[in-house]
Amino acid sequence: MLILGIDTSGKTASVSLYEDGVIIGENSIYTSRTHSQVILPLCKRLLADCGKELSDVDRITVADGPGSYTGLRIGISAVKAMTFALDKECCGISTLEGLAYNLSCVRGYVCPVMKARQDLVYTGLFFSESGSIRREAEDSIISMSELDGILSGLDKPVYINGDGAEAFLSEYPGENRFIAPPHLRLQNASGLCLASLQHKSQTPDELEARYLQLVKAEKDLINS
Repeated sequence: MLILGIDTSGKTASVSLYEDGVIIGENSIYTSRTHSQVILPLCKRLLADCGKELSDVDRITVADGPGSYTGLRIGISAVKAMTFALDKECCGISTLEGLAYNLSCVRGYVCPVMKARQDLVYTGLFFSESGSIRREAEDSIISMSELDGILSGLDKPVYINGDGAEAFLSEYPGENRFIAPPHLRLQNASGLCLASLQHKSQTPDELEARYLQLVKAEKDLINS
């Protein structure tokens, strides 16, 4: 199976190609430009470099949240359009689960931490062993102090990645807590490809963003 992964959930725009157990290509860039300007050219370049056509792809997987509202909408809209036009499978994967798969090489807990707002973070909890990832807790948005309390109850090493990892560990260090190395710390479409192998395919109309908090329009409606 040839899988194209796309992640536009944060500052990193990332695309990856997986085929028959191997990541055959990957292209990521940390950018301040809008993802709508960079993600499709990245896909086109990656496919060309790997000698593939978009029509060769069997499934396109995308980060469906949490993350940047605008970034998620851009990535999901692109995948909806491509899979609908080409009649291909698609699959939305939790951004946090994709981050967990970055650390499938470790043995212990994996806790992705992404910045939300103020003292709040997006987080989830997974267990990594023998190259597989098992979810231990659902994605949530909680305070860093709450997360510290959860991790304090764990008796095995905890590996932390995501764009909020450094800030969290600087305030809440621990002997059994370890930050991921730079090349495994941020969102990476390869993790999405690997995670999607454990999920069923979706139709384009089923693919939706999961924000974990109200979008601005919903907040304005509540406050009006």
